[in-house]
Amino acid sequence: MNLRDFKKIIYGERELSELMVSARKETLKHFGRTIQLYAPLYISNECVNSCVYCGFNRCSGIKRSTLTIEQIIGEAKHLLSEGFQHLLLLTGEDQVKVPVGYIREAAVELKKMFTSLSIEIYPLTEEGYKTLVDAGVDGLTIYQETYHRPTYQAVHPDGPKRDYGWRFASPARGARAGIRKVGLGFLLGLYDWRFEAVQLAEHLQSLLKNYWQTQFQVSFPRINPAETAYQVKHPVGDDDFLRLVCALRLLFPEIGFALSTRERAAFRDRIFQFGITQMSAGSKTSPGGYALAQKSGKQFEIADARTPREVSRALRRSGYEPVWKDWERELG
Repeated sequence: MNLRDFKKIIYGERELSELMVSARKETLKHFGRTIQLYAPLYISNECVNSCVYCGFNRCSGIKRSTLTIEQIIGEAKHLLSEGFQHLLLLTGEDQVKVPVGYIREAAVELKKMFTSLSIEIYPLTEEGYKTLVDAGVDGLTIYQETYHRPTYQAVHPDGPKRDYGWRFASPARGARAGIRKVGLGFLLGLYDWRFEAVQLAEHLQSLLKNYWQTQFQVSFPRINPAETAYQVKHPVGDDDFLRLVCALRLLFPEIGFALSTRERAAFRDRIFQFGITQMSAGSKTSPGGYALAQKSGKQFEIADARTPREVSRALRRSGYEPVWKDWERELG
């Protein structure tokens, strides 16, 4: 499939049922009946940005918290006990209160515990990413949020995140720094999803061409209620969401797709077989939300509240194998 065909699909040229059959076939061909499970670990909700859709917005008035290294290890041990070997480390954006050195220190400890360690933090320089690679980080997730520049400026009225170009170039900097796996995506609901899908596809095609040694993946975050009053201006229904996943699977048959607990359990159970290869489970979106059970402010509401074991059992009932570990650092 080429980009022209992709555009026709997302604008409704083919029946959704037909797309689902094709997308499922491609997914089984390249990934089999497996779903990798991962866990997010929020270590700080400090943020200097004013993203209008985000619970970490500096004006939101939430309780702020940054975990100590000892607390991070405690949270990580809890996730290990649940079976996870793939960890995603998250922060807000405050390079004074949450400097790269702190994230590096956490990574050094966590790489001793987990097979794969990814980050979803503020954009770094290439050297900054190299520092974290040296500390054991092998994955990066960074969403452009929206590829529509006027909307981007409107929803990021202040703070360093307002710099569209700096964020857009982050996946490339991460790839040049030697990060093994780089994930990107947009936040469904900020602007017309069809426009966003085309821009994402073009962005990904460029990255694949220029950084062939890097594994790229796509995530599909859809706006959920956060501790803000933001009203979604471009809501994305379930069928459109499914069309997006199917279309991208046909355009990028070998790229990993991730789906978080932002989505309802019933919807996740329906959609994963049509393109999804990775899912989070049992997620908490506030620092200290696992073993510490802290009540600090969260980034967004969780829609799928099932435990990791419940998600695992649901996958098995559908004939799929939940994968807790699929890569060994020493083997590359």
